[in-house]
Amino acid sequence: MRIDVLTLFPEMFGAAIGSSILGRAQAAGLLTIRVWNIRDFAFDKHRTVDDIPYGGGAGMVMKPDVVVACIEHVKTINPGKVVYLTPQGAVFNQTKAQSLAQEANLVLLCGHYEGIDQRIRDGWIDDEISIGDYVLTGGELPAMVVIDAVARLIPGVLGDETSAQEESFVNGLLEYPHYTRPAEFRGRGVPPVLLSGHHEQIRKWRLKEALRMTLARRPDLLEKRQLNAEEQQLLREILTEDCNEGR
Repeated sequence: MRIDVLTLFPEMFGAAIGSSILGRAQAAGLLTIRVWNIRDFAFDKHRTVDDIPYGGGAGMVMKPDVVVACIEHVKTINPGKVVYLTPQGAVFNQTKAQSLAQEANLVLLCGHYEGIDQRIRDGWIDDEISIGDYVLTGGELPAMVVIDAVARLIPGVLGDETSAQEESFVNGLLEYPHYTRPAEFRGRGVPPVLLSGHHEQIRKWRLKEALRMTLARRPDLLEKRQLNAEEQQLLREILTEDCNEGR
């Protein structure tokens, strides 16, 4: 996959896209990320990228001629879907990440100030994404979130493909608890089933704990999920246990 990022602040992306899993994915040739400075496509010596809004009002608006010049140049190299990061976009989730991971190419446009001229949105934007119901100073951090969430779904990026399959939200549940060595730590032990070597019992324990975690923290996810017979039985056990413990 190739991802091109269009931003006024390219320096924000250095460590975020060059380290850890993203850095290794690029070194392995599984992912290409290039960051473009929108200011490089300005037409005046001051590299002006914004102007006052027509009709008055607070803030500045990113200019259509400059932003479109950047988009059109990048599109000659990367013909992928252009995604604008904005609080007005559809809220980003795992399903959307999985959809974007199917694309061969993406172009991410980071807004700033009061956003971009509406004519850019009408003529050059294919999709709009928000990472939550709050306002940030720009689209750079949301772009990093999207890149990270999408890149880890590319085959080979995580190394162990089961990692992506078992994570929170992938199957509609939050993830089960994890433990590692030492088996005893300051009086706290590891659940015995995880030390048993009995794979079926471990699978069932993990499913039950994922249901328990989801019920406690995100019950709305259970309302949306079609539980199979095993999950329904485990959920009944959890509710009985909670009732007996007086929760």
